[in-house]
Amino acid sequence: MPQFPPSDEDWSLDRTRFTADAEKALAAGRAPARDHGAPLGPLAQQFATLTYSLLDATTAGEVLQQVVDAAVRVVPGADLVSVTLRSRDGKFHTPVETDPIAIELDQLQYDLLEGPCLDVADPEGPAVASAPDLTVAVSWPRFGPEAAQRGMGAVLSTALLPDAQAPRLSGALNIYSRQRRGLDQTDQAVALLLATHASLALAHTEAVDASALQAEQLRRAINSRDVIGQAKGILMARRGLNADEAFDLLRQSSQHLNVKLVELAETIASRHGDLDLP
Repeated sequence: MPQFPPSDEDWSLDRTRFTADAEKALAAGRAPARDHGAPLGPLAQQFATLTYSLLDATTAGEVLQQVVDAAVRVVPGADLVSVTLRSRDGKFHTPVETDPIAIELDQLQYDLLEGPCLDVADPEGPAVASAPDLTVAVSWPRFGPEAAQRGMGAVLSTALLPDAQAPRLSGALNIYSRQRRGLDQTDQAVALLLATHASLALAHTEAVDASALQAEQLRRAINSRDVIGQAKGILMARRGLNADEAFDLLRQSSQHLNVKLVELAETIASRHGDLDLP
């Protein structure tokens, strides 16, 4: 796996060459050439691999999952990644994510009616919205402190499907960092390129269907909720905690250990006799 971030010069050359080749190929109705006429730099290698993978995707759900998984790998400051979609009735939901905590953070924005994902998912909104330090997020005075209390330091959202027309949905690619000022201009540039790839790939699949994606989200949520519920039950019995305290302990331990909440819950459920949480 290449090390990130590359140097500013490497990034500039990589981005210019790769995007130019990709645009020429798309304009000609073909896939980008594998060799791009020259050896690929580290960033372009990642995006070339993603491009071919996205071309093989047959559903919107596959495209979105591949994009959030890629974002964790190639965006230097990313800890959690999710996608927000805005349905035709104006409601928001999170069909894919890399950690259940991202769903909690997205839902917080939906409930408070403020946050970067809502801004960029609006067809009339900006292409990018970010808060380098969530403790002083002036644009989102309620969401910023709430997200900071949940262990997040910075957030970056980029528009997804910016030219969406019904029945397609507009949306956002959301990237969270646990570090204050953990997302910078390099992260923003990579995120914009990822969102562009995702939008182009989605344009080659069937229209993004809210009901299908929500069904997939529900299935994933049920699976995650089952194992998280088992882990909560174990902690409640062993530590004498109530349900909210057990979940808070899981969430805090997930952040402390830098592992996904659902993976931590699976470990506790399967090996609770051998493990203890910090």
